[in-house]
Formats: sequence, structure tokens, C-alpha cells
Amino acid sequence: MKRFPLAAAILLVAGHALAGEFFEKDGFALRGYDPVAYFTQGRPVKGSSQYTAQYQGSTFEFASQENRDAFAANPARYAPQYGGYCAYGTAIKQKAAIDPSVFTVVDGKLYLNYNRDVQKLWSADVPGNIVKADANWPEVRQVTKVIE
Repeated sequence: MKRFPLAAAILLVAGHALAGEFFEKDGFALRGYDPVAYFTQGRPVKGSSQYTAQYQGSTFEFASQENRDAFAANPARYAPQYGGYCAYGTAIKQKAAIDPSVFTVVDGKLYLNYNRDVQKLWSADVPGNIVKADANWPEVRQVTKVIE
């Protein structure tokens, strides 16, 4: 069995955390907001570093142990669509950051947007934008430049 020096192991773990599937700011998906709260409270709620969970290489924070446990039991149910990047941006083939306070839940799925003006564009045709974003996500997912 080959052994890695401790420093190499730390770099491998750190590299994996940086390569998460979700939009991250300051090391946390959703800018540190609790993904479960969008469904249970109908609003964005800031998470706490006391309650965290890993999913697809990204760290999520939660407002409570109960929310963390719900997420851990079924992360795909609560994780935002399109890696937590702007849903409207994905619909128009752009990879953009999000404002956690600008969201919609449609058919049990969480969609986030860049800002309120962009959300108005998203809201003008939610079903059509979802179809476009679903089709575009495999390509947009590969983009490395994120519009901040």
C-alpha cells in the first residue's frame, strides 16, 4: 500500500473541496445559505458553520441540525438546480453567480437568479426558461468563467 505524506493528503482534500459541483462563495455553496429552508420556510435563511454537509464536492451550511439531516438524507431533493448558478443565465448560456435572496421553487426544485432584474426575465417564461436551461446546463456546466 502506497502512503501519501500528510501535506499531499491535505492538498488532495483541499483540491477536491475547491472542485465542487456547486457555485461557492467564501467556501460555501449558496453563499452559506441553508438549501432546506427555501422549502420548509419559503425564504432564504443563513446557515451556520456548526451544521454542514458535503455534496458533490461542495460544502453546504444549514440553520439547524434538523435541516442538515434532511439534506443528508436526500441532497438531490434540496440542492439547487444548475449547480446553484443563475437559472436564467443558464437558459441564455451564461454561467453567473447568484443572490441567495432571489429564488423560486417550481415543482419542488430550487432555482436561483443573479439579481431581481434577472429574476423578472426568468419569471416572464419560467417553463420555457427551464426547458432552455435544462438543455444548456451540460454545456454551461463546463464553462470556467463565472459572471460575478
